[in-house]
Amino acid sequence: MEYVRRAIIMAAGTGSRMMPLTANIPKPLVSVMGKPMIETAIQGLRQNGINEVYIVTGHLREQFGYLEEKYPGVSLLYNPYYRETNNISSLYAARNYIENAMILDGDQMINNKLVLSPETEKSGYNCVWTDVETKEWLLTVENGIVTKCSRSGGTAGWQLYSISRWTKEDGRKLRRHLEIEFEQKNHKQIYWDDVALFCYPEEYRLGIKPMRAQDVTEIDSLEELIRIDKTYEKYAGNAV
Repeated sequence: MEYVRRAIIMAAGTGSRMMPLTANIPKPLVSVMGKPMIETAIQGLRQNGINEVYIVTGHLREQFGYLEEKYPGVSLLYNPYYRETNNISSLYAARNYIENAMILDGDQMINNKLVLSPETEKSGYNCVWTDVETKEWLLTVENGIVTKCSRSGGTAGWQLYSISRWTKEDGRKLRRHLEIEFEQKNHKQIYWDDVALFCYPEEYRLGIKPMRAQDVTEIDSLEELIRIDKTYEKYAGNAV
């Protein structure tokens, strides 16, 4: 059993599917039911003994400054490529901290702090089993090891959520592979998850950490936000 010691929170994106709200506030700082989404992650991490937290910022990055004062141990990193690249550039910006780390997105609500527990037997993702059709990334698992990933989703598989843990050894490999893909191959329009799942799958033996769908709320669009928090109904019909 290994334990993650730090966390990387991805928070650089422009939140285009939540415009015009996110024109003036980064999506992870949008309050849902009275609390900024990213703070549910930070608080959950701290309750699990993970206080070393790196937040990768980009869009409206100055608004994240208060988090360093409010939560000792939080440090802000800047992704200068966030407007022109996919999120591989955000993990590239945090590549020095991947060993023994949890990586998660800042634009999700953590409803059950247990999903951020530091224990892990192997590197891998939090997942929810689904028997119904999904368009989200879907993992096939055999004998506890991820053997396949479908980007287009499907049925009867483990739906991947943006919470993952990386051991010291795999974190070191992931950093090296990120540098190869980003610097040498100039693959700047891929997801960082592509690196282990599609670019170098033979070099990782990833597992999963099962959870329930209600443990985490992913909010991808303004419409989804309005369904959850009616205080945003004034933005209805104004989505970009």
